[in-house]
Formats: sequence, structure tokens, C-alpha cells
Amino acid sequence: MKTIPLHHIHVQLGAKIVPFAGFEMPVRYSSDLEEHHTVRNNVGVFDVSHMGEFSVKGPKALDLIQRVSANDASTLFDGKVQYSYLPNENGGVVDDLLVYRIAEDNYLLVVNASNIEKDWNWIQQYNTEGVEMQNLSDDMCLLAVQGPNAIATLQKLTDQDLKSMEYYTFKIGTMAGIEDVIISATGYTGSGGFEIYIKNADAEKMWHAVFEAGAEFGIKPVGLGARDTLRLEKGFCLYGNDIDDNTSPLEAGLGWVTKFTKSFTNSEALKQQKEAGVTRKLIGFEMIDRGIPRGHYELCDAEGNKLGEVTSGTQSPTLQKGIGMGYLPVAYSKPDTQIFVKVRDKLLKAQVVKLPFVKA
Repeated sequence: MKTIPLHHIHVQLGAKIVPFAGFEMPVRYSSDLEEHHTVRNNVGVFDVSHMGEFSVKGPKALDLIQRVSANDASTLFDGKVQYSYLPNENGGVVDDLLVYRIAEDNYLLVVNASNIEKDWNWIQQYNTEGVEMQNLSDDMCLLAVQGPNAIATLQKLTDQDLKSMEYYTFKIGTMAGIEDVIISATGYTGSGGFEIYIKNADAEKMWHAVFEAGAEFGIKPVGLGARDTLRLEKGFCLYGNDIDDNTSPLEAGLGWVTKFTKSFTNSEALKQQKEAGVTRKLIGFEMIDRGIPRGHYELCDAEGNKLGEVTSGTQSPTLQKGIGMGYLPVAYSKPDTQIFVKVRDKLLKAQVVKLPFVKA
């Protein structure tokens, strides 16, 4: 198991440490519920330094990114971030990722921790034009400062105007006296905030500066437990649960980042699938009966016939009811359709809802 640069701080804070994606990661510090509400209503900090970062540079850098990713990276400008995914050759998804355009011919790809080696090898096999690629994953620390008070907290530490930054843009500047910090208006919580990329050597200084700046707001460290409930309330996919090597991106609702204006891995087959129409869809559902849907629980019709299974499920701290996502036949995918979740051989009533679960 690898450890992240600030592992010793999380241990000092009394975090429960669990293995996750090959790393020892803090899953919670106090309680998932408290940490969830801290981010929704205030400000919290996630250490997500397990994520992978690849530098992609050179005259053919954009061509390579266009070849391996489904979104159209040619629309990016300096300081813009794009959500995308890497399709595989047989209709599934290698990974989902963020693409940062730092300058012309200079990009940063941010990938999931569990897929760092897989993604690196996948992209490299298409790197036939000598694009300069560097795996920065072990050299970078990533802190996600999320919640309504994230701007007020971080603005104390930088002269960059954070309030004027649009969602999915970034700046490179000085923060907490540290130079060349990537300050990115992105996150995985749906509560606003920033993701801050720094070198490992600067991680501890940044951590303490952020907590000092956020003290007046009651800033707290937040673990992977609350990260999962926060992202699920917003209907964000988690790789390995809702999308994987065998799930169609079109069935997963990723058609909006699938741009057929260019050619990319498996684009012809995906185009045909789009034209023919998908047979199942990733949907969100809320429990009507009391119960918490968990991953791999069966989704059934009224007679108990299996229609699909839960890919992600939890008790929503905001809505105070069970929520989940899963793949269902198109006929069952419309909002308000009644379905059943099989929990210990009992069929519990649920209904399909439009994502996200938590709107504001």
C-alpha cells in the first residue's frame, strides 16, 4: 500500500485509515454525517493526493488527447478544464478524467487513482508521434477545498480573484506564499469550491494555511466516506461502480461528452450505438419504503424479476432517505417509474427520479 504525502497528519488527527485504490486513505475523521453536512453547508478539505496526474506536451499533444478521449479537447483554451473519458475498443470505458489546457501544446490529465498504471499504458500505446508524457502522480499533492465558504477561506491566501472564476476553469498563481499552484474551480461534491495542486514538498505548508484561513468558518478535514455520499447526491459517476471497462458511456449518460465531430477510439461503434438507441440506461432512484440500497442489490419489477442492479447506493444525509443509481431497461428508465430493490429477499418499493438527487 502506498501512503499519501500528508499521511502522518491524518493519523495525528485520528482519521480512520482504510486501503483504497492501492493507497492508505482517510475514510473519516469524526462521522460521515457530520463531514457531509460540513461540505454542503460550510467548508471542508479532502486530501485526494492519490489521484493521478500526467503531463502531456509537444506539437502533437492535442492530437494524442483527441485520439484517446471522447470529448473535443480542441475547444479548450488556456485555463480551461474539460471532463472527458477514455473509451476502450469494445464499447466500455477505460477511465473518466479531467483535461487541463495549461498552454498551447501543454496539457495536464487527471485520472483516477485505481487506474494510473492502466491509463498510462493505454494512452502510451497510441503515442506514436513522440508526444512528451510524464507521470507526475507521485510528485503532486491534491487538496479539494469544497463548500459554500471555500472562496472566503482561500481568498485570504491568494491575490487571484477566486470569485470571478467560472466553473471548470483554473489559474496558476501564488497561494499561501507557495508559487505555481494550480487553483482549479472543480470538485466532486456539487457544493462549489476548488481543487489545489501543489508539489509534495509544499503540501504541509498549504494544509496548515488552509485550516488557519478557514478557522473562522469551522473548517474540517473530510474523508472518503462523505466524499461518496456527496458525489452520489449529485449523481456523479464513480469509476468501478457506475462506469467501467464493460459499461457503455452512452448508457451511462456520457453522451454529452462524446463528440462525433472527430474520430477517436471506438467512435464508429459508439456512433452506431447512438443511432440505434441504447437498450438500458443509468438511472437514479429514491426509496419509498424504508431501506438503504447497497451496491449489487437487485433492482426488480413488481413480480420480483431482476431488471438490473444497484451500482451505487447510500442513505442520503440531505434528503434523509435511501438513494441509488443503477442500470435499467429503457422502458423502466422514465422518472416516477416504480421499481423494487431486493434487500435480504424482501422487495422494497422505490421510484426512478431525475438526477441529481439534490438540486441546489
